[in-house]
Amino acid sequence: MQVYKFGGASVKDAQGIKNLAGIVSQETRNLVVVVSAFGKTTNALEMVLKSWINGEKIYKEHLNNIYSYHVTITDDLFTSPNSTKSLIDNSFDNLKQYLRKADHKDYDFEYDQVVSYGEIWSTLIVAEYLRKAGLKPEWIDIRQIIITDDRYRDANILWEESNIRIKKAFDFNKSSLFITQGFISGTSNGTCTTLGREGSDYTAAILASILDAESVTVWKDVPGLFNADPKWLSDAQKLNEVSYREAVEMTFSGAKVIHPKTIKPLHNKNIPLHVRSFLVPYDEGTLVKADPILERVLPVFVRKENQILLSILPKDFSFVMGENLSNIFHVFMSHGNKVNLVEASAVSIDVCVDDERAKVNALMADLEPEYSIIYNEKVEILSIRHYTQEAVERITSGREILLEQRTRNSVRFVVRQKLTLK
Repeated sequence: MQVYKFGGASVKDAQGIKNLAGIVSQETRNLVVVVSAFGKTTNALEMVLKSWINGEKIYKEHLNNIYSYHVTITDDLFTSPNSTKSLIDNSFDNLKQYLRKADHKDYDFEYDQVVSYGEIWSTLIVAEYLRKAGLKPEWIDIRQIIITDDRYRDANILWEESNIRIKKAFDFNKSSLFITQGFISGTSNGTCTTLGREGSDYTAAILASILDAESVTVWKDVPGLFNADPKWLSDAQKLNEVSYREAVEMTFSGAKVIHPKTIKPLHNKNIPLHVRSFLVPYDEGTLVKADPILERVLPVFVRKENQILLSILPKDFSFVMGENLSNIFHVFMSHGNKVNLVEASAVSIDVCVDDERAKVNALMADLEPEYSIIYNEKVEILSIRHYTQEAVERITSGREILLEQRTRNSVRFVVRQKLTLK
């Protein structure tokens, strides 16, 4: 069996859904299709959430815009009146009813309850269109199947329970085609959770691993993995084959084509990952596997933006290693701060984290009694795999280097733009 994952860009309009149907209809083997929210729906739902949390009535206008967008797609796909619109209407009504409540729990909890609707809407519409196209998909609510802990917005998989539920739900003796949601999941008591932003790739990998898939294909609006983001370096080149290890390094460093957690479940079962373009579905794209054939080794450039560099020093000038280090990272974990780079000396530690200001402020407030903290905002992490001096000079020119790390194969810089004096 195969697992296909379609991202938001591939299903942003009616034509995209028709393209999906064309690709799915060509597959003769058992197939699980994982679908993200349409287009920029997740971003739009984040706006709804922010306005609602802040008590701003404009959240209703934001939600109406999202509703109109989905109705436009259903109108383009189905003749009127259609039962699909009724399904969408009912689901939107459920969300509106949820938002009418006066009490709010913490932001991360509410995020998962609200933003998760995007994937529900997209998969309802896709499943109905595939039925119209003559296929017989089984729609699965993955919130009841992939079971996690209650770490909202970045939940951890409870593998034993998820394994049981996945094998029972995806029964290929009953159907050869299943449609389900990426990104979202649920606790054992039925509360919705999510797997982290852009987590649909991870969903596909979880299902592939447990169901022993032959391969996973991630359908994107790009031809495959490149040695740099073409929007950053215009001469970026496509990588035909990449190892699991290389893919992990790229995604951890900030490459956005696939989710960082995707690779491990696939590596565990030696399941290859194809990254292909839904715009040119017959192009081979990039193959990620254990033993790739490398025609030549190119420097691989990755940029991770919107970072804060924290320098943390014990106020009593004690060594940072040992108990201090354990205490510091316990605070990071408790606030859910993702550590993207660490550099330690005898009496200080430098840490780069995503610029999620509320989490960073809470972190610093907890550390402040025992540690002095200096921070630099608006910095980037620039990474090069298989670096050359020419490659280093290319991406660091015109930038102030705040921190540098080198190994045999990789170099990483924390940088900011140099100030120009007028």
